Amino acid sequence: MPAQDSRWDPEMLAFSTMMEQRAAAQPPIVLTPPLDEARKLNDGPQLDLAQGGPTMAESGDRWLPIRGRRLLCRFHRPAGGTLPVLIYIHGGGWVWGSVDTHDRLMREYAAAAGCAVIGPDYALSPEAAFPQGLEECAAVVRWVARHGAEWGLDPARIVIGGDSAGANLAMGVALLLRETDPDIRLSGLLLNYGVFDSRLDTATYREFAEGYFLTREKMRFYWECYCPRPADRLSPLAAPLRADLRGIPPVLLHIAELDVLAAENHAMAERLRASGVAVESRLSPGTAHGFLRALAYVGASRQAAADGGAWLARRFA
Repeated sequence: MPAQDSRWDPEMLAFSTMMEQRAAAQPPIVLTPPLDEARKLNDGPQLDLAQGGPTMAESGDRWLPIRGRRLLCRFHRPAGGTLPVLIYIHGGGWVWGSVDTHDRLMREYAAAAGCAVIGPDYALSPEAAFPQGLEECAAVVRWVARHGAEWGLDPARIVIGGDSAGANLAMGVALLLRETDPDIRLSGLLLNYGVFDSRLDTATYREFAEGYFLTREKMRFYWECYCPRPADRLSPLAAPLRADLRGIPPVLLHIAELDVLAAENHAMAERLRASGVAVESRLSPGTAHGFLRALAYVGASRQAAADGGAWLARRFA
C-alpha cells in the first residue's frame, strides 16, 4: 500500500490506493524476461485510465517506414488545416506502456494546444535495448520534419514530449538531432517527470525508495533492461543529465514531489538554466511518479495537462 506520508495530495493517495488494490487482485508481476505476461498484467489495469477526455476530429493509427520496419504511430488531430505537431513518447521504464495506455493524455494535449499529436509505438526493452527505441523516435521526428506536410502538419512547428522513460527519450532525441540533423529546429520539449540519469543514489531515491509507485528496485531493473551494457548507462543519449545541454530548445518540465526521480528532475532544470536554455519547471505537490495517468481522478493531473497544453500553444504561436 502507499507509504504513510502527510504530504500526499488526498486525490493522489486515493488513486494510488486504488491502483495498488487492482494490482493485488491479479497475479504478481515478475520482473524477469521474457516479459509478455508481465506486460499484460502491468498495462491491463491502466487501459481504462486512457478512456474519456476530448474527442478528436480524427484519431487512428498510421504506419511509418522507420529503420527497416513499419512503425505504428497513434495520430490525433483536433481540427482541419495545417497544424503544428507534438510528437509524444510514452513512458513505462522503456519496458511497458504503449500508445494505448497514453491515449487520453495525447488527446488532452491536442485539444488544449490545438495541435496534432503523434505517438510512436517504439520497440521496448529488453528485446530492443539502447539505442533502438531512441533511434526509432528520432526517425519519426525526421520523417515529420521532411514529410509531415503530407499529413497536414507544419514541419516548422514540432515539439517533442514524453513522460518518465518517454521524457528520457525525448531529451535523447533532441540531443541526437542537434548533432545529426541541425536543420531540424524544434520548437520545444515537454518533459514530464523524466529519467535523466542512471544514478540510483540521490536523496529522493533514498527517501522514496518504496511506497510511492515507482521504486528504486524497479528503476534498477529498467536500466538493466534498457542498457544491459553498463557503459551505455553513461552515454549522454541514455543519461542526458551528463550531456552538454547547450542549444536545446525551450523546455517545460513537470516534477512530481514524491518521486524517486525528483532530484534528477530538479538537477536537470538547473543544468538547463546554466546552459542558457529557457526552462519552466513546475512542481506538483503531493503527487507521485506517473500522476498524469490519473486524469479522471486527480485534479493535479488535469491541471498539469492543461498547463502543458497552454505552454504548447505558446510555443506554437
